[in-house]
Amino acid sequence: MREIIYYLFIVNGISILFMYVDKKRAIRGEYRISETILLGLSTIGGSLGMWFGMHTFHHKTKKPIFKYGVPFIFAIQIILYIVYTFNK
Repeated sequence: MREIIYYLFIVNGISILFMYVDKKRAIRGEYRISETILLGLSTIGGSLGMWFGMHTFHHKTKKPIFKYGVPFIFAIQIILYIVYTFNK
């Protein structure tokens, strides 16, 4: 269980960092981090960090795929965790 907590801490930290970097690149008009990578981070466990980064940096909050997709991914992850926990 400890390894899972470490993993989630790291992937969520990376998600926040990627949102910060992408926001800064957007402001400067530089090459951006692809939405596929950002959503991929959410899918592999970084959805909470992605959501936090979106709202902290006011980035991608109006794009429907992020506005609704990231909370949806997070909800699915919570449901999977609950199902896994009760089926142990």
